[in-house]
Amino acid sequence: MPSFLTSIVVSFYLALMIPATVLASGTFSKHFAKTELTPTARKMTRLHFYFHDIVSGKNPTAIKIIAPKGSFGMTAMIDDPLTIDTKPGSTVVGRAQGLYALASQHDSALLMVMNFAFTYGKYNGSALSVMGRNPVLDAVREMPVIGGSGVFRFARGYALVNTVRYNPKTGDAVVQYNVTVVHG
Repeated sequence: MPSFLTSIVVSFYLALMIPATVLASGTFSKHFAKTELTPTARKMTRLHFYFHDIVSGKNPTAIKIIAPKGSFGMTAMIDDPLTIDTKPGSTVVGRAQGLYALASQHDSALLMVMNFAFTYGKYNGSALSVMGRNPVLDAVREMPVIGGSGVFRFARGYALVNTVRYNPKTGDAVVQYNVTVVHG
């Protein structure tokens, strides 16, 4: 019994004394955590492009992956081109990759979850992440930019979105995006 009691007392002593000596010597901060001063200035970037959502034809860029009997719950996976103009053959600056789903039972509102993966110019290899509600019948919609990578690391911002063209027969659409982000 005395050896058990002694081991408890020694363990308790070590638990109290070792962290105090480690903190006093700065060992923890030297070896495990590093704090550096960084400039507080952040960059603001404004982007303008067009999203081509093609659901018809031989090479659709959006396909339904869930198609319930009603429209509520319809979900589509997308790999839509982002271009500098409304014309389908205009310069592609990136891809909108992700999904959208009809998430409202009462109006035409989509849940958008996508990355804008840029492939052109100084933003090549960088991406922005957008996730939010898109009430598609509104003239202008706002969705949050919740992050980014590459040039857009630490991005936060918003996208103002409006439909330029929609074909009710095919379901194809061209949507204008005006994106404003603040990033590191």
